[in-house]
Amino acid sequence: MDRDQVLAIVEKQKVKYIYLWFTDILGFLKSFAITLHELETALDEGMGFDGSSIEGFTRIQESDMIAKPDPSTFQVLPWQTDGQTVARMICDIQTPDLQPYDGDPRFVLQRVLEKAKGMGFDFYVGPELEYFYFPSDDDPTPMDKGGYFDLLPLDEGNDLRKETIQKLERMGIHVEYSHHEVAPGQHEIDLRYAEGLQMADIVQTYKTVVKRTAYEHGLYATFMPKPILGENGSGMHCHQSLFKGQSNAFFDEDAEFHLSDTARHYIAGLLHHATEFAAVTNQWVNSYKRLVPGYEAPIYISWANANRSAMVRVPNIKPGKEKSTRIELRIPDPACNPYLAFAYMLAAGLRGIEQRLQPPDPVENVTLSEMTDDERVGREIATLPEDLGDAIRITSESELMRETLGEHIFEQLLRNKRIIWQEARAHVSRAEVEYYLPIL
Repeated sequence: MDRDQVLAIVEKQKVKYIYLWFTDILGFLKSFAITLHELETALDEGMGFDGSSIEGFTRIQESDMIAKPDPSTFQVLPWQTDGQTVARMICDIQTPDLQPYDGDPRFVLQRVLEKAKGMGFDFYVGPELEYFYFPSDDDPTPMDKGGYFDLLPLDEGNDLRKETIQKLERMGIHVEYSHHEVAPGQHEIDLRYAEGLQMADIVQTYKTVVKRTAYEHGLYATFMPKPILGENGSGMHCHQSLFKGQSNAFFDEDAEFHLSDTARHYIAGLLHHATEFAAVTNQWVNSYKRLVPGYEAPIYISWANANRSAMVRVPNIKPGKEKSTRIELRIPDPACNPYLAFAYMLAAGLRGIEQRLQPPDPVENVTLSEMTDDERVGREIATLPEDLGDAIRITSESELMRETLGEHIFEQLLRNKRIIWQEARAHVSRAEVEYYLPIL
């Protein structure tokens, strides 16, 4: 899709409004609409806006920003506004002199992808995003009592997922499958792998379509990592691989698990930098309520083939499916910023390749949470940060994180996270009052 094709489709389908989307540093999607009369100007010159009110963008004295639509992201939306056909394009953010803005998360990912290309690699990722359906945003009562892979009558979200998939496919987004997840009211729609930047755009679109479809049915869809006490939280397991042309750089027919040396170095990079990127892949106080023993989410820095309690897993592949060789990172949750999360996991993997890091032995045939502390120490199995405060401290000392995000986003992200953590530390919860007030 290029500029002229966008103009032709807009005219043919009588599109009334075009929404320009971009993402702030926390991963929240921002949008403003333009009319057909402004479309050519937007495509050629971009549209100016005040960036001072966007989280992590600019100071007031540097507020002028340009949203430059990427015509390759043009899609007619599968719903209407006031009965009118509408479309969207995702934007790159520029400074007034038309230079890429270093506070734009999309630009961060583009930089790391360019580095990968310079090393001869194309990055592909396929995330599995889990989410919950609730009656409203202030009532966390699950809409059903279903469990993993359940059907009707327990899975009451089946038709809602189907409608969501239909909308995604109308936008050209390839869905592999969907199902009810482990917790009541928890669901998953899995996306077919795609190139890294395209997939980050898709994730933002996916989350919007999931929420919009739920809203149309009087429900609320949430990607909150851990909304229900005592139930599994929602993860965003990220399957990823590197290609050289049409060849999967992670595949070696004769190696253990069919993993090439490149793949092993990449895994070692993820393991080595895991504690550093938690503040990006798991950026909320609530994220660490998911990363606790007993709920399938990883808390130990390890890798394996069949062991689903490991942080990095190597899925088995069918004979003749060499291009499917990949690794699965199980830390991230769906409330992260996909541009920053993809950028840093790729940067960590590339660092492992550059330094030819070697992973430890895989941890098989044991549940990591059932190992004793001495057993984990003996195998040098470290743990992920226990809370956001711990993650902030580690991230603030990370040279690779500063290099990957750039000085602006690195400092702005830490500033925001420190504020959130200080507020959380000072908050007195209802559970504390109910427990302590009668006895103290």
